Amino acid sequence: MSLLSDLINLDLTETTSKIIAEYIWIGGSGLDLRSKARTLPGPVTDPAKLPKWNYDGSSTGQAPGDDSEVIIYPQAIFKDPFRRGNNILVMCDAYTPAGEPIPTNKRFNASKIFSHPDVVTEEPWYGIEQEYTLLQKDVKWPLGWPVGGYPGPQGPYYCGVGADKALGRDIVDSHYKACLYAGINISGINGEVMPGQWEFQVGPSVGISAGDQLWVARYILERITEIAGVVLSFDPKPIQGDWNGAGAHTNYSTKSMRNEGGFEVIKKAIEKLGARHKDHIAAYGEGNERRLTGHHETADINTFSWGVANRGASVRVGRDTEKDGKGYFEDRRPASNMDPYIVTSMIAETTILRKP
Repeated sequence: MSLLSDLINLDLTETTSKIIAEYIWIGGSGLDLRSKARTLPGPVTDPAKLPKWNYDGSSTGQAPGDDSEVIIYPQAIFKDPFRRGNNILVMCDAYTPAGEPIPTNKRFNASKIFSHPDVVTEEPWYGIEQEYTLLQKDVKWPLGWPVGGYPGPQGPYYCGVGADKALGRDIVDSHYKACLYAGINISGINGEVMPGQWEFQVGPSVGISAGDQLWVARYILERITEIAGVVLSFDPKPIQGDWNGAGAHTNYSTKSMRNEGGFEVIKKAIEKLGARHKDHIAAYGEGNERRLTGHHETADINTFSWGVANRGASVRVGRDTEKDGKGYFEDRRPASNMDPYIVTSMIAETTILRKP
């Protein structure tokens, strides 16, 4: 096994200028990540200089067997923390051979919204709090929980320390460093309220890059849990009962919100979000009704609300934002399994492009 480890960690720069590019795309469920690798003649830093590629869409639920070719377009490049050296991870989106985005390509429409002049002018910033649950591989039960049983009630686990409270920290720290290596703007990690549940934060990121970075951060986490023999779950309510669910709280601001008088802009934006509450909820992740019950730090799914420092509201405004009269707000409705391309672009569309 030591020889295998040596081979995995071979430094290719000593013998060849060729690099390995791992192309990543989103599969047919809209949440499953797929990837495959190819050799390139030398280092690349501009996605526009990467070749397009294809895959068998009939094997991912994205094309029929008699016309199965799907084309992937490179969109963003990250350093590869697994192969290291000059090797790269490439986030792609998917198109038909005729150049039409396939139905699961949510990046295409998001990119159109983020390239709108009014949105570009406002420089939308995002900070996404991605919660997730680590599960035991063979029983699909949270990591560190007794098989078929339960740990002690919630309370000591949030940001907890100790073998009976922080379950899976080696995976979490490995992911943290790997994201920093890759060039993802990961801004922090913490243990969550339910044992075996963790959170990482990506941002501040501008526009479409928020979606690219979160998807690649998810991919890196999937790869690390694969190595560790642990199952990664983005289910918004993995354990029923008196346990917290998993969300993807999305912090958001525009240039107008960050400038003097921004609090009034924030209040108008929140009013617009409230007017489209049902539309946003429909796009904010599958199974979210199991999480947004009005309990466990959530608002009821059918009622829109906002408040300062209120974690039981749909939208929370921080004390600092209220005090400073400018800043950002947090949309607490998105589920952990949301598509960040959909959520970030929809928030921008509702708050910037839609007229009251």
